[in-house]
Amino acid sequence: MAVLKNMGIWTSAVLISSTLVACQKPTNQSTADHAKEDQSLTQVKKNGVFRVAVFADNPPFGYVDSAGKPQGFDVVLAKRVTKDLLGDESKVEFVVTEAANRVEFLKSGKADAVFASFSVTPERKEVVDFAQPYLKAALGIVSPKAKTVTDIHQLEGKTLIVNKGSTSDIYFTKNYPKINLLKFEQNTDAFNALKDGRGDAISQDSTYALAWAAENPTFSAGIQQIGNEDFIAPAVKKGNTQLLNWLNTEISTLQKTGEIQKIYDQTLKPVYGNTVDSKVFLDVTAK
Repeated sequence: MAVLKNMGIWTSAVLISSTLVACQKPTNQSTADHAKEDQSLTQVKKNGVFRVAVFADNPPFGYVDSAGKPQGFDVVLAKRVTKDLLGDESKVEFVVTEAANRVEFLKSGKADAVFASFSVTPERKEVVDFAQPYLKAALGIVSPKAKTVTDIHQLEGKTLIVNKGSTSDIYFTKNYPKINLLKFEQNTDAFNALKDGRGDAISQDSTYALAWAAENPTFSAGIQQIGNEDFIAPAVKKGNTQLLNWLNTEISTLQKTGEIQKIYDQTLKPVYGNTVDSKVFLDVTAK
């Protein structure tokens, strides 16, 4: 009887142990699966190329020069990041995007990251992960000098040109329903519409609006800042924490060492001149 009793105890212990192992296995497997899924940084290094989505018609941030080469602040920054990531800036592969395609390019895996004047918003945070910001800006409004718009209410019942899916599109759709919005996919088409008189004004990030107005003397940035101050940051696919964490450290390092200031001096200062303090765009203190 003692033997049977001991056998019963041993059997019960085995069953309990098996049950505990069975209960723990899915958790361990889930953790392993999660770690396996998030190999975003490792995969970029394995591929030996960093695919970055940039604008092709958004000077001085992302554009193609007369020789067909990508240029601009975002482009130069992406090259520097690639140099630190893969040891050679030539290992960056630029993927041309439009404002409305930036999220989809990340979701579909067409790009590893977006460096395309991408403003951080609560809505966008739901679908992509933003790294440490490298610029800040509000919205600006540019209009013909002959009919300069200096107050937003001047546009009620009139037409404001915006890029589809941009911060301007989101902001004015939500806050100013009395303003008619004319939307375009590309910056080139949007500004051509302004020049052709198809709209009364155009709204862009102030970084771009001020630059464009400076190069087009018949137009004026009558409203240099409207809306909340936005932070512009690189973005990666939602859940790509490995790559996100690396980018956070990288951007912070480039800010502390003054490298981003150097990129500003190289790409933006020639456009803005000494009339604009670089701290207006570079003094990023929030995330």
